[in-house]
Amino acid sequence: MPGWMEVFGFVTGAACVALLVRQNIWNWPLGIANNFAFIVLFYRTGLYADMGLQGFYIAISIYGWWSWLHGGRDHGALTVSRVKPVIGVQLALAVALITASLTWLLRRYTNSTVPVLDSLITALSLVAQFMMTRKWIENWPVWIVANCISVGLLISKGLYVASALYLVYQVLCVMGLLEWKRALQREATSSAG
Repeated sequence: MPGWMEVFGFVTGAACVALLVRQNIWNWPLGIANNFAFIVLFYRTGLYADMGLQGFYIAISIYGWWSWLHGGRDHGALTVSRVKPVIGVQLALAVALITASLTWLLRRYTNSTVPVLDSLITALSLVAQFMMTRKWIENWPVWIVANCISVGLLISKGLYVASALYLVYQVLCVMGLLEWKRALQREATSSAG
């Protein structure tokens, strides 16, 4: 039977991603509430890298909130765009470096039973969340990969409601990718016209 914190995390997480799909600014404060719920859940189940990731999400959500409001042209609202290839390579290298570093830390200093997967999910999520704050459309495929791994890991830890949430995230990520592609096309059309 899921605890109330897991249910709260499910509801706030799904609502947050639904708002992200629509590019609604209120995703950021709702996401912060979700992060606090998952800090508690991940601490209780020994997923320490995922727990630490929630603290990062809180900090970057504050930045994302500001960025979406003031990070665009002339300090206006940010619009959907694509990652430049050189930045894409840097982000991929960041995933590899973060994964290797966290795996070493978890093996050395914790009793983690899944240090590599926990670290990979964390690294992918860090990079995807940063990409989200910049409204780079490529954030969605990175989230999809992270969510696929997360579902299996959460099931193995007995967090069935949380794993169901990540399945909902998958659907919302596909919707987000499609919606943001349409937004990118609208931007291109309005810029050309």
